[in-house]
Amino acid sequence: RLAAGEYAVAVPAPGTAELDDLADSVRALARALHETELRRTRLLGEVTHEMRTPLTVLDGFLEGMIDGVVPADPPTLAQLSAETRRLRRLADDLSALSRAEEGRIELHVVEADLTAVVKAAAERLRPQAEDAGVQLRTPGGPSVRAWIDPDRIGQVVTNLVGNALRATPAGGRVEVDVQRHGAEGIVQVSDTGVGLAAEDLERIFERFYRAPRRSAATGETGEAAEAAETGEAAADTGSGIGLTIARRLAEAHGGRLTADSAGPGEGAVFTLTLPLRG
Repeated sequence: RLAAGEYAVAVPAPGTAELDDLADSVRALARALHETELRRTRLLGEVTHEMRTPLTVLDGFLEGMIDGVVPADPPTLAQLSAETRRLRRLADDLSALSRAEEGRIELHVVEADLTAVVKAAAERLRPQAEDAGVQLRTPGGPSVRAWIDPDRIGQVVTNLVGNALRATPAGGRVEVDVQRHGAEGIVQVSDTGVGLAAEDLERIFERFYRAPRRSAATGETGEAAEAAETGEAAADTGSGIGLTIARRLAEAHGGRLTADSAGPGEGAVFTLTLPLRG
């Protein structure tokens, strides 16, 4: 019955120690299978939702071009290209998330300068910061040697800094810092952006969860926040699973990734903690 998907089936205790232990194990297996099925169903719904918007945009533009009411000019084609890239990014992120959640992340661990790795990843986003009118400060401290996969840690830092830039309006500041604390390396990405409510500090690491948009100036949410923001700095253009992948990569290194914020409008701090020795 379990094999047929009846995960709620009752498994009685036979009354002997060994068989009671076996029954407990079967019940634990049923719960695990049920939770896996729920996650699978929820993921399918989330993926469907995330794909619907770009596909609707593509379909609308293409129908308009076929009917001759939308010109096939460079600006229109650029919009179609942007939606196609969004779908490709979603597919790539889903593939990475699948490997991460199945424990199939391949790490190529070497001894590297954590400060240099973090600085290089953050500096790649300097043009984005300049376009958004956000001040970006990258690490300038001493070398912190650690056993890491430089590419994977660079991926984590790129995600954190990119999110911080999108959450910070023009005139704000994003700071990236690396320090050594005992046997651990601490990477912090802080911003003066829209901040996070207490209930969002863990939920933002869930697949496809996006904290409600808040204005850094007014603390308002939704359309009021969008009206209060200037520029596109706070717009979320990612796939919605970048932080999920980042936390899995941190855990694969034996580390952790956490978020902290004093509240809406007070900015946020993301802390990546890594053991310095493999």
